Amino acid sequence: MKAHNKLTTASGKPYVENENSQTAGARGPILLQDFILHEKMAHFNRERIPERVVHAKGSGAYGTFTVTHDITQYTKAKLFNKIGKETRVFLRFSTVGGEKGSADSERDPRGFAIKFYTEDGNWDLVGNNTPIFFIKDPKKFGDFIHTQKRDPQTNLKSPTMMWDFWSLNPESLHQVLILMSDRGTPKGYRFMHGFGSHTFSMINDKNERFYVKFHFKSAQGIKNFTGPEADHMRSQDMDYAQRDLFEAIENGHYPRWNLKIQVMTEAEAQTYHINPFDLTKVWPHGDYPLIDVGVLELNQNPDNYFQDVEQAAFAPAHVIDGIGYSPDKMLQGRLLSYPDAHRYRLGTNYEQIPVNRCPFAVNNYQRDGMMRIDGNGGSNPNYFPNSFDSIEVDQSYKEPAWDLGNSVADWYDRNAEGENDHYSQPGKLFAIMTPEAQQNTINNIVGAMKGIGGPKKMEIINRQLCHWFRADPRLGAGIAKGLGVEVDMENIHKA
Repeated sequence: MKAHNKLTTASGKPYVENENSQTAGARGPILLQDFILHEKMAHFNRERIPERVVHAKGSGAYGTFTVTHDITQYTKAKLFNKIGKETRVFLRFSTVGGEKGSADSERDPRGFAIKFYTEDGNWDLVGNNTPIFFIKDPKKFGDFIHTQKRDPQTNLKSPTMMWDFWSLNPESLHQVLILMSDRGTPKGYRFMHGFGSHTFSMINDKNERFYVKFHFKSAQGIKNFTGPEADHMRSQDMDYAQRDLFEAIENGHYPRWNLKIQVMTEAEAQTYHINPFDLTKVWPHGDYPLIDVGVLELNQNPDNYFQDVEQAAFAPAHVIDGIGYSPDKMLQGRLLSYPDAHRYRLGTNYEQIPVNRCPFAVNNYQRDGMMRIDGNGGSNPNYFPNSFDSIEVDQSYKEPAWDLGNSVADWYDRNAEGENDHYSQPGKLFAIMTPEAQQNTINNIVGAMKGIGGPKKMEIINRQLCHWFRADPRLGAGIAKGLGVEVDMENIHKA
C-alpha cells in the first residue's frame, strides 16, 4: 500500500485546513491569524520575476469618469457627489493566465482594473470582464493559477491540469461555462463589459451601509471571436487587442463604458437566498436591477508603455471614503495579496511611481525603503503621535462598525449545505444562449477537453461531464457526443 505524506507548512508543521479560510462566522470576514492563507498567498506572489504572476500582458490608457446620475443616497464618496463631475482615471486591461509574450486572443478571462484619482485618495476597482470567478476562497487561488500556467515537468500548458482542478472544484462551473462560450475570446478590449466582480459596500452621509456590485457596460457593444476565429487571430496578430485599443484612441474613437450598480441592503444580505458574498454567483437583475451612475471614457494613450502600463499597480484594498469592503472571502484575501505582490515586484514605494501616485495630498509616517523619490519626509517626524507636525486624524472619515451578529471563528466549508448549488446559474446561462451560441460553446468545451491526457484521462472527463449534465442535460449530452463518450443517461438522471 502506498505511503502517504503529511501536508505541512514550509516550516514542517502538519496542518489540516488547506482549502477553507478561518472566518468570523460562516459568511464573516477572514481573520488575520490564518497563517496558512498568508503563507500560501505570500509564497505564490513571489513565484515569478519580474513580470506579474497573473495579468502579465496588458494594455492601458488614461481617461475620465463623468457622473450622470445621483447615487448620493447610497454613498458619500466625493467622486459621485455632483452630476457632471469628472474624475481622471487610468484603466488597464489584461489577459490572466498568459505570459507577457502571449497572444491577446487566447481563451482567458480579461482583467479590467481602474484607478480613480479622487481628492480623497486613489480608488482602485480591480475586476474582470466577467461578474464571477472560478473560486470563492482565496486559499485556493495559487492552486488554481498553477493549473492555468505550465506543467512543472513539461513546461507546457496542460489541459489535464486545468480540467482536473475544475472537475474537483464544481464551484468553478459557472465561470468555466462563460470561459468556454464565445465570451472567453472577446474581440479586443473595447467590445467587452467590465465588472468589479466582488461585492463591495457603499456608505452614505448617514453612515448607512449598502452592499454593491459594479458593472461597466461597453457602449461599443459586445463583439467576440468564435473559437476558430480566435485561433486564426493568434497566428495573424498576437497583439491584436493592444493594437486595436491604441489605434482607436489615437484616431479619436474614444471607447466608453456606462457604469451601473446593483444595491442590496444589509438586512437583505442576511436573508437573501444566495450568499451575496460568493464570487461564483451573480445577483439576479430581476431582484437587484441595474442603477445608472456615469460614463467612463478612455481618451489618452500613455507616452511610455513601461512607465504607465507595466508599472501600474492596482489593489482592492485601496478604497476611499464612502466605499468599503464586504465579507466576500476572495475580496478579503486580495486585500492582502495585491499590495504584497506590488511591493515584491515594484518595491515598497510603488505608490510613488507617477501612474500610481495620488495627485492630491498624501501625509503619513512611512519612510525609507528602495526607490524612495519624494524627499522621504524631509526633517519631519517619522512617528505618530508627536508634538511637532500638524497632521491630525479627521474623525469624519471613521467608518461605521459592521453588525455581523453572533459569529464563531472557525474554518467553514465553502461548499456546505446552502452554499453548494454550482449548477442552476450555469444551467440558466446556457438556456438563454441562442442555439448558435450553445453549439459554439459546446464546440469550444469539446476542443478544450480533448487535450486531457494521461492515466486519469477518463476519470477526469467523466467527472467533468457529470457537472455539465447537472447544469443542463443538453449541454452534457452535446459535450459527451463531441468527445465520443458513451453516457448511461439512467445513471446520470439518478445522480
